[in-house]
Order: sequence, then structure tokens, then C-alpha cells
Amino acid sequence: MTRTPDKQQHLEHVVEHLDITKVNVVPLVDMMGQTAFSARDLARAGRIVDMMVRDDACGIILTLAGSVVSAGQRRAIVTLIEANVVDAIVSTGANIVDQDFFEALGFRHYQGDKFMDDNALRELMIDRIYDTYIDEVELRQCDDTIRAIADGMAPGAYSSREFIAEMARFLREHGLGEGSIIRSADERGVPIFVPAFSDCSAGFGLVHHQTHHPDAHVAIDSVKDFRELTQIKIHQGTTGIVMLGGGVPKNFVQDIVVSAEFLGHEAEMHKYAVQLTVADERDGALSGSTLKEASSWGKVDTAWEQMVYGELTVTFPLLAGYVWHKRGWEQRTPRRYERLFEAEAEAVGAG
Repeated sequence: MTRTPDKQQHLEHVVEHLDITKVNVVPLVDMMGQTAFSARDLARAGRIVDMMVRDDACGIILTLAGSVVSAGQRRAIVTLIEANVVDAIVSTGANIVDQDFFEALGFRHYQGDKFMDDNALRELMIDRIYDTYIDEVELRQCDDTIRAIADGMAPGAYSSREFIAEMARFLREHGLGEGSIIRSADERGVPIFVPAFSDCSAGFGLVHHQTHHPDAHVAIDSVKDFRELTQIKIHQGTTGIVMLGGGVPKNFVQDIVVSAEFLGHEAEMHKYAVQLTVADERDGALSGSTLKEASSWGKVDTAWEQMVYGELTVTFPLLAGYVWHKRGWEQRTPRRYERLFEAEAEAVGAG
């Protein structure tokens, strides 16, 4: 659909993704470690993540919440995936579907104005995320692509990881998504889990799919997501978590320790944990609950944990840049957790 001039004037300035490889922030972050408040917290967080990377026994799980990709952080995440810093991802649907897959299809996010009249934007079919814009028409094409992928799959219950693997296959087959989180992770055996998969554009596509295939359709099994994440914990033993924001991804990844124990395994708490957040613990919500609090639940060890209070489009590039330029990842062994599930599928097939 051709954009009107009125609409086009709002969708001109593309959000550019940060390249953490271009600026060595190690000296800056190290200097911050000699100061105070959040600067010193961030420096300690950087050291903890670098420790995760250099710990040969540790598997690293990255969680994504909030509007991370639309805010220009996708390239930084992909750089960490390509550098073998990330072994598994647990995310909101918005980041993986509405934002990463959306851009993989060739669409873009645009710099906008947080003071813009939202009724005017609605008339133009422009969606706003604070100070960024998305073309609603393009987003609906993303929804319909999810519907088409589901229509092409055998009916049954799938984990979100399995469905996202199909999304990666779609991108490869159509020559799309180079440099996306989905394709980069798939190519390196890094599984992606979206426990609340229908809470995004995927939901619209899957509702359409199930409505038109009421007796034989694709469904997403969040319990299978939890079980597969628990398998990773049982398999790896020692784990570290890097959490951008909070929400459902934070809870799922912390809970796998308890889940493994519930299944009869002696699972150690997450050895390392870092969370970047603006959430406050005083309202009792999970997103702001501290990592020390998680220790009372048997989820996170308190020896190497750090909360960093600051908006993550500022804190994450510094953290990611610090870890990348420290280059501890150069000797790290790829985990390729996706093979765990391939082996399970083969065993089921053979049975």
C-alpha cells in the first residue's frame, strides 16, 4: 500500500541499530567502577558478565523485555550472539515478533515524537512506542506472515522455540532476515523462547489460523517452553542470566532452578545474575524484585549478582560493549542448546 504524503512525513527517519564494536568503552566503564551510585553498579555488572563468559562451565541466558529492538539495540544483541556470549534467549513476543521478525521482513521502525497527537497517528495507521513509530499496515503484514507459517505446519502443540525455528526457516527460504536475532540465533544453535507467545502480533496470526482450522491447528504450549528451559538447566548445571527489563522472561528463567529440583535434580542456583531495570521493588511487582530477594526462593546465588537501575538503552550498550571489547568470548565453547531438542525429537521419532 502506497503511503500518503501526510503519513510518509512521519516515517522518514529510520531507527539505526547501535554498533558496539565501533567504540571501546572498557576504559570508560572501568573508570565508572571507581565512582559511585549506578555508574559503579554498571561497572560491577560488566565484570560479572565477563566472568560468566570466561567460566567454562557456565551457560548464559539472555532475557529481553520492553521495547529493545525498536529502540535500536538489535545489532548489539546479534553481535553478542555471533561472539558466542549468548546460549539461550527468553523474550517477550514484542521483541522477537513485532520488532525483530518485523524488521527481518524488510520493515523498519522510525524516530517519532512523543508529543505527537495520537489520534492523528491513529488516523494515519501509525503505532507509537514512546518516541518511535511503526507502520500499522506493515505490522499487519507481519501478523499475516505468522498466520501463513502456522498454516504450513502440521497440526499440533509446539513450544514457542519450535515455532520460532519455523520463522527462521521461513526467513532463510525467502532470503530475508540477515542480521536478525531470529536468524543469527538459529544459525548458531541458540534457542529462543517466548513464553507468552500470543501476547504480540503472533497472537493475531494464530487466532486467524485457529479460527480457520478449528479441528486441526497449531497451538503454542507454554508448559513445553518451561520444560525445555528446565532441560537446559539440568544439562548445563552452572548458569548465568543477563536480564534486560523484567516481566515474564525474568520469571521463567529464574524458575527453572526450582523446576529442575522439582524433577528430582540437584540444581544449583544461577551462579551469576545481572538485571538492567527501571522498575522499583517497593510495589511488589516481579520486574523490580531484587536478585537478592530471588535468593530467598532458591533461584539466584548472591555472590555474583548485580541490579543496575537505569534505562536499558543507555546501560545495555555500555554493558554489551564492555563484554565484547574485553574479548573473553574468543576462547569460549559454543553450547548449541538447540541440539538438546533435536536429539529429543530424533529419540521420539525412533520410538
